[in-house]
Amino acid sequence: MKIRNKGTNSTIETLLAARTFNRRSMFKAAAAAGAFAAVGPAIVANAQSSSGELTLLHWDDELPDPVIPDFEKKTGIKINKVPFSQNEEQINKLQATGGVGFDLCQPTRDRSPQFKELALLQPFDTNKLKLDVLLPSMLEGSTSVWTWDGKLYHVPHCWGSEAIAWRTDQTKLDYKTLSFGTLWDDQYRGKVQGRPHSLLQGIVLWWDRTGKMPSNRGMDAFKDEANMKRIYDEALKFAISKKAWIKQFWDSADNTKSGFMENGCTIGQTWDGPALSLKKQGRPVSYMAPQEGAIAWLDGWSLTKGAKNVAQAYEWINYCHSPEVSAKVADGSGYNAVAKGADALLSAEAKKNFAEAYPDDATAKLWHRPPEPSWFAELRTQYAEKFKAA
Repeated sequence: MKIRNKGTNSTIETLLAARTFNRRSMFKAAAAAGAFAAVGPAIVANAQSSSGELTLLHWDDELPDPVIPDFEKKTGIKINKVPFSQNEEQINKLQATGGVGFDLCQPTRDRSPQFKELALLQPFDTNKLKLDVLLPSMLEGSTSVWTWDGKLYHVPHCWGSEAIAWRTDQTKLDYKTLSFGTLWDDQYRGKVQGRPHSLLQGIVLWWDRTGKMPSNRGMDAFKDEANMKRIYDEALKFAISKKAWIKQFWDSADNTKSGFMENGCTIGQTWDGPALSLKKQGRPVSYMAPQEGAIAWLDGWSLTKGAKNVAQAYEWINYCHSPEVSAKVADGSGYNAVAKGADALLSAEAKKNFAEAYPDDATAKLWHRPPEPSWFAELRTQYAEKFKAA
């Protein structure tokens, strides 16, 4: 698909431009998406879904007001919130209780192998979901890697990316020259923020694009442990040599924001949501994809094995998948909608911020996090801890 120039991008078109989460499984995933979407209109009514309660284990910045209050008012269902800020925190909470105590959780797409091994989820009854209201590309993101034993275990909630955010009153950046390598320019010594493992991934992508260390856009690191170690050993050495550039490591949306507004960070590798939320508030912060491609992710909903309020869970998911609510999630969080028609309901400011974050060919360059085997996740944590401790 041809991408329009900056300023004329339509959110719906940029979403569709980012449609292939795994090019090698595109046709297989598309077929799966069609099969699940076909059952969407058949909604099973349940009297209990208009009352009771629901406990959500959710990302702390993906349910902005008035999403929850509006749902409670509309349905009479009381929402119990248990927020988290990292996938590892979510997994630890689920493992500690065997999934009991939560009805829905919010895994990120690339964590499917880990969740399959944990066996803490139960499959959806797709007859009770309105999957036909979702953008095909977003539904494919879930069905392509969260379907096993013929059952679906994940549906989309919102998508976003990790790229470069900066203080616009302290530095000037341009898309044509912006890179993950920009973080390590001498002018930013002592002024950078990021997550340890994400900064390492950014270095891998930067070195691949420039030819310093070809890695098939980092995908070689997912082949096996030997290849990951070969690639990440070098990235870690570089990162440690540049440790003086780091002002802070962030681990949540809130301390990403405070890093820019209170802790002296000029630039960082961050999620889009926190930076664009600050931008929407009129703060001197912006966000943009680099030439290597922004690191894209998809968060969704999964039903825990210990869920007690199942009817209410389906009511909640169908509510979130309406165009109106999907747009409210995007507008309030700074992330991106997954429902058809939601783009038309976004504020003019949100549309403008999206176009500026992903200018020109930026959506065509998105780097989608692939499903991570458990061995990869464990090694990645080890490299991140070594970087932090250096």
